[in-house]
Amino acid sequence: MGEQDGGEGRGRILVTGGTGLVGRAIEKVVADGEGQPDEEWIFVSSRDADLTSSSETKALFERHKPTHVIHLAAMVGGLFKNIRSNLDFWRTNIHINDNVLHSAHELGVQKVVSCLSTCIFPDKTTYPIDETMIHNGPPHSSNFGYSYAKRMIDIQNRGYSEQHGRRFTAVIPTNVFGPHDNFNIEDGHVLPGLIHKVYLAKQSGSALTVWGTGKPRRQFIYSLDLARLFLWVLREYDEVEPIILSVGEEDEVSIREAAEAIAEAMEFRGELVFDTTKSDGQFKKTASNAKLRRYLPGFQFTPFRKAVKETCAWFNANYANARK
Repeated sequence: MGEQDGGEGRGRILVTGGTGLVGRAIEKVVADGEGQPDEEWIFVSSRDADLTSSSETKALFERHKPTHVIHLAAMVGGLFKNIRSNLDFWRTNIHINDNVLHSAHELGVQKVVSCLSTCIFPDKTTYPIDETMIHNGPPHSSNFGYSYAKRMIDIQNRGYSEQHGRRFTAVIPTNVFGPHDNFNIEDGHVLPGLIHKVYLAKQSGSALTVWGTGKPRRQFIYSLDLARLFLWVLREYDEVEPIILSVGEEDEVSIREAAEAIAEAMEFRGELVFDTTKSDGQFKKTASNAKLRRYLPGFQFTPFRKAVKETCAWFNANYANARK
């Protein structure tokens, strides 16, 4: 990198999907003192470039000349949107990922950290899932397009490493939540959707209807915790193989427990009703964070109820914009 003074000067870090849930969290953590003096952070969104276009992606990289990239941009949606549009999720994400990784390679980016998802894991598997099991069988059929597109980042990273010696890697967070989430009830994820539903139930004095039985279990990670871990991966983690970023198995909560935590945080006094005609999705996707713990035995996660409280407070304060 011509202008780098040798060594690991971190230079310019480009964050794609920079205005989403995780991008905003990284921006906040960097602003709150986790950034380093030799780093310049650039957060871009779909308004800055259409990453499904190879020419726009290349132009974006040539404009900013990043030395490092955190790749968060993706076409995402909740369970019901995925079921309807598997081909769209596959094609859009394949284009985005190929354009970002190849532009990074062509411009000599030192390191790329991409964001995968736990839905990439095989549907039929033993638990807990770990990093070695990603390709051991097909993902859940409900969102196979998105899941396979995300899996292919791992394949491509391996290719860039073996053929070109590139340090491209990926992280696999469990269910992320926090400020700036997509709180859309129809196509958002479970936790922000529940927060919005509790808000509306409270306004109208009605019961809270939760889709499904409430029995499925999930590991939720607070976006600000994930952001701190992203910075560690960017600076310290040197494997090509992905790393699961998650709370421990013992911190898994049921959808019912999550709904109760939100109701408590929002001071909702009505009753909880479970609509069992709605699909539950996968019962559990328990992931092992043993690899992360080997690297960072002392990392402190924000307790679930505290993180839920902070997220609900943010939603209440930003309701006009948050509900989009």
